[in-house]
Amino acid sequence: MTEQTIVWHCPSNLAIVKYWGKHGNQLPNNASISMTLKESKTITSLTWKRKNREEEPILDSFLFEGNENPAFKLKLEKFLTGLQAEVLSFLKHYTLSIESRNTFPHSSGIASSASAMGALALCLCSMEKELFEPDMADDIFYRKASYISRLGSGSASRSVYKQWAVWGNHPDFLGSSDDFAIPVYQEVHPVFTTFRNDICIVSEQEKSVSSSAGHQLMVNNVYAPARYQQANARVHELYRALKSGDINTFIAISESEALTLHALMMCSEPSYTLLEPTSLKMISLVQNFRKKSGQPVCFSFDAGPNMHLLYPGEIEDVIKDFLDNDIYPLCVEQRVIKDGIGDGPYREK
Repeated sequence: MTEQTIVWHCPSNLAIVKYWGKHGNQLPNNASISMTLKESKTITSLTWKRKNREEEPILDSFLFEGNENPAFKLKLEKFLTGLQAEVLSFLKHYTLSIESRNTFPHSSGIASSASAMGALALCLCSMEKELFEPDMADDIFYRKASYISRLGSGSASRSVYKQWAVWGNHPDFLGSSDDFAIPVYQEVHPVFTTFRNDICIVSEQEKSVSSSAGHQLMVNNVYAPARYQQANARVHELYRALKSGDINTFIAISESEALTLHALMMCSEPSYTLLEPTSLKMISLVQNFRKKSGQPVCFSFDAGPNMHLLYPGEIEDVIKDFLDNDIYPLCVEQRVIKDGIGDGPYREK
């Protein structure tokens, strides 16, 4: 065949224990645990054909949501050239065309880089498998996809697995590594396999400070050493809660981690703030509602102003009036992405 196309759907993920601060080539300074989403995803199409001439570019074209994006195309060319030199040497014989789109607002704090790089890595691994390693086992395939996606975006390493994943070397998890993520859903209590995640859109604007720049500012953050120790301890506490069904501990860690992440941004040099006044109002409303009603609803934030509202699926009808009357009207044009725990990426047939 002179040309072939592969399409993968890869979800974003929400880290409950956050990864913030890195070293080396996209290696984390602490372990993290994430929830894989269902509806918030990137759909990437990869078309490859054999080069006729060695000087042909590795990336022939790139479209994001139907439009050319020259700046990101340059980043992808650099990324693919690095992969060609290190882990996917066969790429030097092919030229690629890539089309990508998201089901959620780009660069607004919903880990668009995680789903985008996860989808691309899965396409590349499928390409390798079809061309050279048809008998590659699934666990090897997804581990390699996690490794490759991590080189493009650290949090992407977790998006290639369903439900719950851990990234970063941690004594609680056999086989855990800074190089790739591992799935950990097997021992999770059933209550955490049906969790909802309503992403409340406070702003659709691109973030004022990128996540890459934020990670870099951790290098000189005076609180960084204590933060890394805290995060690894919380990975232990959270996983114990996930296995036992301890929702109260989950709530405490989820909210504290979200606020810690943004506190680290505010005490960086230079300091910056990504939360909006509406974000703060939502935080107060959720905490007050939980205190008065006793219902196990809580929040998290990624590196942006949009609230992730987390709760067990079984209470969705119970808290509907609170969400409809108090939270959703605060969103931009009442825009809410109704999401939840997902079953991971999949390839189009």
